Parts: sequence; structure tokens; C-alpha cells
Amino acid sequence: MSARTRRTGRARILTAAALTAAALTLTACQDGEGVHDEGASAASVSASATPTSASTVGSEDSSSSGKSAAGKNASTSGHSSAAAKSSGSTGGKGSAGGAGGTGAGSTRTRCSTSATRTTATVVSRPLNHLLLTVTNTGSKNCDLIGYPAPRFGEAQAVPPVFEASKPQAVVTLAPGESGYASVLLSSADGSGANGYTAKSLEVYFNDGTTAARPPLPAKGVHVDDSLRVSYWQSTLDDALAW
Repeated sequence: MSARTRRTGRARILTAAALTAAALTLTACQDGEGVHDEGASAASVSASATPTSASTVGSEDSSSSGKSAAGKNASTSGHSSAAAKSSGSTGGKGSAGGAGGTGAGSTRTRCSTSATRTTATVVSRPLNHLLLTVTNTGSKNCDLIGYPAPRFGEAQAVPPVFEASKPQAVVTLAPGESGYASVLLSSADGSGANGYTAKSLEVYFNDGTTAARPPLPAKGVHVDDSLRVSYWQSTLDDALAW
């Protein structure tokens, strides 16, 4: 065999081998099998991972934003609720409840003999003094207005009052509470005139309608033209100061 013939045969063999390899490679690619280019595969994986990562970040941002919005809305709702509660409380108190309701609902009347008990007690100090005690026996507060008008025996005139004894406020008696007034019966040094012994007493309140009739000692009390009364007082000591 000549050298030319050998070269031609070798070239044909190489060509056939190349064609065979190409056919096998093409078949493997079509079947989804065989060896893939690692560089192309990595690029493909990286490219496909990027949207997933971006989607995840976007989701986190959206969740964070949603939480912030929810917190803001909750905070705003809380402030609005608190403001409404405060406004409602103030409105209720000013309109119907609280101080307004108390003022409108309070009932104050003058003390009268029908809802009180009156006693008259002769005291040792000061001398020649009688203590009048009025106790509220009713179920409502009542006011002791001004001063009592005692009438001893058959006397016609109302005794004058110690003007300086006038309290700064009206004496109000809650149920069960007492108010006081003192009566100077006669002068301590005997300088009083027109004295007499009284064995009965009527005490008129400021309403001027009815009179209480507290009993006096059996021997009566001595009265002269020094007769004076104090304004109604809230304490026994204030009453006996006159």
C-alpha cells in the first residue's frame, strides 16, 4: 500500500469517528442526558435564583411595611379611643352627671317642727342661760335659718338677738344632726327689770308657721327684760359663747 493510500484511509477513519461522536452528542442533548457545560449551568442557576431572592426581600419589606401601617393604625385608633373616652367622660359630667347632677338633685328645705325635735336645757355656765337644741329627725337635709323666736309664758314680744353671733353660713342639718342656740334669760347681776317666772316655752322657727314646745323645769325659769337669743349655731360651744 502506498503512502498516499494510507493517509487517505486514516483521514476517512478520523472523519467517521468525528461524525459518530457528533451524532452521539446530539442524541444525548435531545434526550436531556449527557454532560452539560458547568459554566452555563451555574449561570442559569444564578439567574434563576436572583428573582427568588428579590421576591423574598420584597415580601419582607412588604410585611415590615404592613406591620408599621398596622401599628400606626392601632396607635391612631388608640389615641382616638382615648380622646373619645375623655370627651365622653367630660361631656357626661358636664351635661347629666357629676357636679351638674348633684346640684340639680340636691333638696334643701327649712327646718320645721314637723321633722325636728327641740329640747330646752338650763345650763350652769354661763349663768342664767338656756340651751336650745334642734335635731333633724327627717330624711332630708334642712336649714336652720336666722335665729329662734322663743315665747316664754304669755309674752307677746320676740326677744332681740345678739347680732354679733351671726354665723358666716347657714346652719344645715343632715338627718340626725343637731343645731344650737342660747337664750340669756336674765341679767347675772340682777339689774334686769320686769322679771317674772315662766313655766312654758314655745320656740318658733324662721318659717313662722308652727312652734316647738319643749318642756321647762317644773319650777320654771326666771326671765327679765335682759332676754336675748343667739343665732343658730352648728356647735354647742359656739351657742353658749353668747
